[in-house]
Amino acid sequence: MPASILIIRTSSLGDVVYASAVLHDIRRALPDAQIDWVAEEAFAAVPQLAGARRVIPFALRRWRRRWYDPQNWRELTAFRRTLRETRYDIVIDLNEQVKSALIAQAAFGERHGFNRASIREPLACPLYQVTHAVPRTLHFVERCRRLTAAALNYVPEGPPRWQWTGEEQAPSNALPDFLLTPPETPYVMLLHATSRDDKLWPEDRWHHLIHACHERGLQALLPWGNAEERARSERLAAGHDNARVSPKASLPALGALLKKARWVVGVDTGLTHWSAALGTPTVAIFTATSPRQLGVGIQGAHAVDLGEAGAPPEVDAVLATVSTVSAQASAHFTLSPCPSPAESGRGEAFPSSLPCGREGSKARTGR
Repeated sequence: MPASILIIRTSSLGDVVYASAVLHDIRRALPDAQIDWVAEEAFAAVPQLAGARRVIPFALRRWRRRWYDPQNWRELTAFRRTLRETRYDIVIDLNEQVKSALIAQAAFGERHGFNRASIREPLACPLYQVTHAVPRTLHFVERCRRLTAAALNYVPEGPPRWQWTGEEQAPSNALPDFLLTPPETPYVMLLHATSRDDKLWPEDRWHHLIHACHERGLQALLPWGNAEERARSERLAAGHDNARVSPKASLPALGALLKKARWVVGVDTGLTHWSAALGTPTVAIFTATSPRQLGVGIQGAHAVDLGEAGAPPEVDAVLATVSTVSAQASAHFTLSPCPSPAESGRGEAFPSSLPCGREGSKARTGR
């Protein structure tokens, strides 16, 4: 009988992206496994595109803003009912929190999580039936891979990989609306937005970078997610003929833009991590956090981390790295062997646009 598995990683975007690498590992070790996922509704598209059979959306961020609203309580009841529709062989909590351990406890299945020495919130440990030791010093994606492998009794092999599946949900004619005329003009994405002010890169450096893009014949797209980020995008675009503020877009639409970009530069934020996971040449800028446990560099030669806490990189270093990364990606990126759509139980895969590995000699830059 195929293994039935529930994975819990609700947020944030970058963490859900990294955690979804376990789907590729599981498919290799247990080709017939049926894998469901619990994620915050805002990030549910990521595990869905990464190959989960079913994503059960969780809306705690929205529910707790109006905890007294009867509709929210009805939705919570419906979530619990959906969670319990399937009897899982294994439930794996990658979230490391009491709230996620309570979700695991509400599901049917043997509950696995990090042990007391490994977890962020030790109070969650009594809610698991089996706990596993995973060094806290490892990169986050490797911690997820090791816990999942321990729970399912296999050994993860090689670097983290993703196999993105399913249909693109951004309309094929949507991209030109973001671009200058002609629409085939190459573009880059500059991801300046993040949830913490201390992770921002100074605006004058973004201006310098946009000007350098203009000199190279590249358009610069500036996405945003809220009013403050939109205002910053508009400030950065002002005075630059090659810069455009993109309309607010869904995660699948942003994914389509990221994977078609010539390259991406971004601060330590979820879209930057996703760009690297999609195989796009990516440079991640660190200003207040360390790349050792969250950097994109673990994903391969097409992704590089620059800066450290208290030591943000200069523009010249970013430009030099972008040139190197783009050249390396062109020379060394290829698709790693992955299960076929039929083997994975999903629909059409993205072999031409959303690569899952970095092993060979021919590039696919995702333009």
